[in-house]
Amino acid sequence: MRSLKIILLSSAFNGLTQRAWLELRQAGHLPSVVLFTDEASVCQQIEHSGADLVICPFLKDRVPHTLWSNAKRPVVIIHPGIVGDRGASALDWAITQQLPSWGVTALQAVEEMDAGPVWAACEFNLPAGLRKSELYNGRVSDAAIRCIREVLEKFVEGFVPVVLDYTDANVRGRLQPNMKQLDRSFSWHDCARFIKRCIDAADGQPGVLASLAGGQYYVYDAHLDSRSGLPGEILAVHDDAVLVAAGDQSLWIGALRRKPQPGEETFKRPARHVLAGQLVDVPVLDWSVATQPFCDEAYQPLRYRECGNVGELTFEFYNGAMSSEQCQRMVAALRWAKSRDTQVLLIKGGRGSFSNGVHLNVIQAAQEPGAEAWANIQAIDDVCEELLTARQLVVSGVTGNAGAGGVMLALTADIVLARADIVFNPHYKSMGLYGSEYWTYSLSRAVGPAVAEQLTQACLPLSAMQAWQLGMVQEVGPRCPDEFSLWVLQRANAALSDPAYAPVRERKARVDHELIRECRENELREMQEDMLHNRNRFAEKCRNFVYKRKVCGTPARLVEDWARVRSVELAG
Repeated sequence: MRSLKIILLSSAFNGLTQRAWLELRQAGHLPSVVLFTDEASVCQQIEHSGADLVICPFLKDRVPHTLWSNAKRPVVIIHPGIVGDRGASALDWAITQQLPSWGVTALQAVEEMDAGPVWAACEFNLPAGLRKSELYNGRVSDAAIRCIREVLEKFVEGFVPVVLDYTDANVRGRLQPNMKQLDRSFSWHDCARFIKRCIDAADGQPGVLASLAGGQYYVYDAHLDSRSGLPGEILAVHDDAVLVAAGDQSLWIGALRRKPQPGEETFKRPARHVLAGQLVDVPVLDWSVATQPFCDEAYQPLRYRECGNVGELTFEFYNGAMSSEQCQRMVAALRWAKSRDTQVLLIKGGRGSFSNGVHLNVIQAAQEPGAEAWANIQAIDDVCEELLTARQLVVSGVTGNAGAGGVMLALTADIVLARADIVFNPHYKSMGLYGSEYWTYSLSRAVGPAVAEQLTQACLPLSAMQAWQLGMVQEVGPRCPDEFSLWVLQRANAALSDPAYAPVRERKARVDHELIRECRENELREMQEDMLHNRNRFAEKCRNFVYKRKVCGTPARLVEDWARVRSVELAG
C-alpha cells in the first residue's frame, strides 16, 4: 500500500487517537494531528495541508461543511456503534440495555451526524459488567483500529462507501437520543447490580447524579459488596471508598463529584475526601495486604496471592492515578510481600490504566496544591524504591495504558511484560515537570541515557511493540486481559530458570544502590523547582487538566512536516 498523508481530526489526543497515530505510522503512513479548537482554524489547517484522507477517531464536534463536502478528500468518522446506530451516547445505551454484542462503524461525514455512507464495520461480543471506559479502551479501541485498517485499504482501491439503508434487515442500529440524567437515574432502593450498571454506563463522563449523605453528587467507580443495610445509608469506609446500602446488597463507591452551584466547577475526587466531614461516625473497615493478605473481601484496591515461587500484588487505582495515601498503602503492601518466602514478586495493574503517576485531582483539591504534589511525588518514589530494593526478582505486568510516573514505576522492575497494543507515554514535560520515580536510573538502564533523554523530551506515545524494540519491555503478551493475566503469571514463574532472563538475573546481583540514591536526590531537586516554585507552570497545567480546559491549539510535536509546510507557504 502506498504511503498516505492522513489527518487525524480529534477532540483530544486521547488513548484511541494515540493508538491510531501509532498504528498508521507503523504501517508506513504519515499521520498528522489536528485537535478541534474552532471551525475556522480547523478548516484552514486541513484544507491547506494536502492530506489524502481525514480520519476522526474521537470527535465530539460536528465536522464543518467545508471539510465534509470535499469529495476528493473524504472525512471518515469512527463511531462507537453498530451500523445504523447514531447519537453521542452509543456506549452508554449499549451498557444500560445489556446488549449481547456491539460494534464500531467507520462512516463518511455528511451534514447529518453519523448518517453518512459506511466504509467499514466491526462487531464484538459485549460481556456484562464492563465500565464504559473499560469497553472504550478495550473492545471498542480494537474494533476501531480494525476499521481504520480496512478504510485505508478500500481508499487506495477506490472504494465507494455504502449508503446507509434502514430498510436493509442487516442494519440493526437506529438513531438514539443523547442520554440524559433522567435516563441514568436510580434509587438506592434498586438492586445493587442495576445501580452498578447505571454507574458503569456513565463512567468517565458524565457520572450519575445521586443523593448521598444529604447532598447531590455524581458517582463513579462502583464495586459490588454482599453487606446490606438501609438503602442509601453509608455503612462503612475502606481506603478511599464508601460502602452504600442498596435495595438488596450494597456497593463501594470510589469517587464522587459534588454537584456544582451555578457558575461553579467541580471535579472528581476520592469519595472519602469529598465526604470527609460526614463520615465521622461511619465504621472504618481496615483490612490490607499487610494485615489480612489473603482475605476474600470483594473490594480490594490492593490484593495479593501466591502461586509457586511467585507472590503477585495487583493494584487497581481508579483512572491510574496514585495519591500520596494510595502510595503509602502500596508501600506497606510491598514491604509485607517482600518479607514472604517467594523468589519472584509480580506487580500487576487491574482492569483499567496501569498507572499514570501522581493524582492530579487530589493535588488540585489540596489547600496547598504544591505541597501536596511534593508529598505525592515522594510517596510514589517510595513505591519505586521498594521495587528497586526487593530481594526477589521483580516482574511488572503492564495491563493497561501507562503514562509519566506510571511508566517509570513499571520500569523499576527487573522484567517488564506488557499487554499487546497498550500505549506508553514515557514523559513528564508536557505537564511542566522534570520527572522522578527514578526515571534517570531505570529508563536509562533500559534504553541508554541518550534515548531516555530523547523519549522524555519528545513527549510522544509509544506502542507496546515499540517499547519492546527499544528494550523498555522484555516481552509482549496477549491482548485479552484474562489471557494476559494467566500468561504473565506463567512468565513470572519461568523467570528464575528461563535462559533468556539470565542477563537480568546477573544484573540484579550487582545493583548500584548508591547510584539509585543519587538519581532520586537529583530528580527531587529538579521536581522541587517544578512543584514548589512552579518553574515550568505545573500549577496552571495541573489546573487545566483537572478542569478539562479545551486545548487552544495542536501541539507542534503532533504536526507532520508535510502538513506544516503547506500552511507556512500559504501564510507567506
